[in-house]
Amino acid sequence: MATFQAPKGTYDLIPPVSVKYLAVREAIAAPLRNSGYGYIETPGFEDVGLFARGVGESTDIVSKEMYAFETKGGDQLALRPEGTASVLRAALEASLHKKGNLPVKLWYSGSYYRYEKPQAGRYRHFSQVGAEAIGAEDPALDAELIILADQAYRSLGLRNFRILLNSLGDKECRPVYREALQSFLGGLDLDEETVRRAEINPLRVLDDKRAEVQKQLVGAPVLRDYLCDACKAYHEQVRSLVTAAGVAFEDDEKLVRGLDYYTRTTFEFVHGGLGSQSAVGGGGRYDGLSEMIGGPALPSVGWALGVDRTVLALEAEGVELDIPASTSVFAVALGEAKATVFGLVTQLRKAGVAADMSYGGKGLKGAMKDANRSGARFAVVVGERDLAEGVVQLKDMESGEQTAVPVDGLVDTVRARLA
Repeated sequence: MATFQAPKGTYDLIPPVSVKYLAVREAIAAPLRNSGYGYIETPGFEDVGLFARGVGESTDIVSKEMYAFETKGGDQLALRPEGTASVLRAALEASLHKKGNLPVKLWYSGSYYRYEKPQAGRYRHFSQVGAEAIGAEDPALDAELIILADQAYRSLGLRNFRILLNSLGDKECRPVYREALQSFLGGLDLDEETVRRAEINPLRVLDDKRAEVQKQLVGAPVLRDYLCDACKAYHEQVRSLVTAAGVAFEDDEKLVRGLDYYTRTTFEFVHGGLGSQSAVGGGGRYDGLSEMIGGPALPSVGWALGVDRTVLALEAEGVELDIPASTSVFAVALGEAKATVFGLVTQLRKAGVAADMSYGGKGLKGAMKDANRSGARFAVVVGERDLAEGVVQLKDMESGEQTAVPVDGLVDTVRARLA
């Protein structure tokens, strides 16, 4: 047994399972790259204040789950618990909003960290692919991102997910609702911590998953009834555009999401096969976040989709991804043929053919087992007699057919057959 193990609540991605995760990331990213989103990568840790101010001090993420630490130089840093604040910080620092037409459209992929109780679908280290459209207030952007996420999930073969949609209002109408909600919450029997949360951001109480809290929330004021005319019109445009694209969604007046920066449009993707951790992704509009972290007014919208939970959702539906074999040709050297085989494998790789070979001086039987395990379409077997005749044996691993091919014609023959 190994001396060290992965920390609690984390996991290692190991072949062949890791290939599935890569395929999910690629599928989520593909429609974004096709829609004008450029790739951005940010550090794994940031100034702790970025998340305290942006994500919100009343959130569980900041108050309970964030990995915060002090460096040797006295800086207060935190492992990033989410991606939006980091991406917006990077965009502001690089003045991307000043360099071209708005919105600035960015996508990212990376690891995030939260100190939570580990369970299926909830890890302390997890992977997300996200997208942000920064600097424009337009219902078409909100709709675009919802549609692109739906497209990504369906391209993977996922079907049993639902899209929940709501509006959280804006700085004009939310304060009125906030006051009404605080008044309602003041009459409930809540624990001290929840009372404190209600004072800072009462909408966060609506997101409380505890049954004893949810039971008391029956009859709570509904934000929909407090939306101003501008927010109502904006939300109806989002709904109309998503509907026109043929994407089904459900209106969920209780949908809040767990981050303080959301305004107006908020949405979540949920899957019934994941148990209590049903959300596979989500996002929304965050028109005031830029100003919260010291930037100019930049209305924005974005989402993050969980790679880990998407994989679990695929497994729950029994979806097998069509992942091509990583190796097309597997070469086997017998006797003194290793140098020649190594040269042929190098030529195949240079020609764009995925190739591997048997190592460690295995015999024919053991080497061919390696060839089978590799999933290669062809095996190339070279012995001393073959070298003397200037040929190699090319075996089709599907049909079992084996033919002698001139050494100098192997690359062209393989490329032709793979095509």
